[in-house]
Amino acid sequence: MFGGRTNTAWKGECGSEAFVAKLYSGPARNPLFPNDPDAERRLLLALADGGNTPVFRAQLQTESGVCNLYDHIPGEIWRDGVTDVARLMADLHAHPCPEGLRTVPDGSDALLKQGQEILSKSSDSPTLEALKPLGHVPASNLRRLLHSDIVPGNLIRNTSGLFLIDWQCPATGDPCEDIAVFLSPAMQFLYRGAPLTEEQIAAFFDAYGHPETATRYRALTPFFHWRMATYCHWQTDNGRTDYGAALTLELEALQRSLNSNPT
Repeated sequence: MFGGRTNTAWKGECGSEAFVAKLYSGPARNPLFPNDPDAERRLLLALADGGNTPVFRAQLQTESGVCNLYDHIPGEIWRDGVTDVARLMADLHAHPCPEGLRTVPDGSDALLKQGQEILSKSSDSPTLEALKPLGHVPASNLRRLLHSDIVPGNLIRNTSGLFLIDWQCPATGDPCEDIAVFLSPAMQFLYRGAPLTEEQIAAFFDAYGHPETATRYRALTPFFHWRMATYCHWQTDNGRTDYGAALTLELEALQRSLNSNPT
């Protein structure tokens, strides 16, 4: 199967039922998106009654690594319809959190620290250093269930609705984390070829339905864009040439956010 950027997956059949076998590549070198097969197993089991995630079947230890088996969800990768994503995300954030999940960085200081850690693994970037946001947004101390990688490639639409797949890096914390990854110009460009428009972003928040979260996200926007820019820079350093254009888009969004969020 194609689409994943970290692990390898195959579609198989057992009788009349189709399933996915995802072979994990091992602990992620990725500084932003972890890769944990046990976390995926726990989350799929915890969300089994929701109907918007694959049904987990088994976990196998193979000579090549850990392999999770779950039901295949037919359909197309999401390309439009931000209101459906917003409602799916709001439902997820209202779900009880299973135990044992990691916690995402919370607040501007933690986001800057994570971005700086990503930069430490990359070549020098005077542009990123110069655009590092100032100011302070305190931690929310929220504990919401997060997918933490809600990009178009992990959203599948069919006649039954919208489904969220690839749960290898779930977490708890500030719901702005999921929102920032989905709205990221870089991630939208890499998976569907173009960033979301301002009108689409406004429609997303209208459908999400939590004005206080929208307000907090806007305050954190420069910090999220800066962190994502450091990640794109790291990817280009590691030979992922498609992240070059993604980095440019994220830097442009960062500059706009700095202009609209003066310190």
